[in-house]
Amino acid sequence: MLPLAILGFLAEGPLHGYQLKDRITGLTGHVKPVSDGALYPAIARLEAKGHLERWTEPGTGAAPRQVLGLTEAGRAELARRLREPSEVEITDRNRYFTILAFLHRLEDPAAQAAVLRRRLAFLDAAGAGFFFDADGRPVKAEDAPTLFQRGMTQIARATARAEREWLHTAIAELDGAVGE
Repeated sequence: MLPLAILGFLAEGPLHGYQLKDRITGLTGHVKPVSDGALYPAIARLEAKGHLERWTEPGTGAAPRQVLGLTEAGRAELARRLREPSEVEITDRNRYFTILAFLHRLEDPAAQAAVLRRRLAFLDAAGAGFFFDADGRPVKAEDAPTLFQRGMTQIARATARAEREWLHTAIAELDGAVGE
């Protein structure tokens, strides 16, 4: 998801590498901090594909700063990735949240709603659970064997319920925008 986050943040405007790193860390949290060893090679790959451009600006000290910006090809790639997320980008919560963070950059409400419908379909189909009994059947949240497993399943259930409610509301709003 690093390339998508880079494209998404640069769609908002040019940034220095350290600014980009701070924004990505803010999005992904400190559980998955982005390292220089991952960020700068990803930037170089995007630049080699023509998705990014780089220029130098005077720094506040003696050293000039490298600034990154999105090219038209980069904007097109961002739109493609938002319009056509992979299955794992829909099913993995962290990856999906990266899609969601930049979905407003996809200007077509029908295309936005299509992505949200895919997530809703995944949530509706998932439903199994985290823990299983000796016969391989999912254990209900309230029947999980430990206090902590009960907490984990109850939190997951509440989160999924809230997400479904939001998805229904957002899809209805986007469908209304399409009809206008």
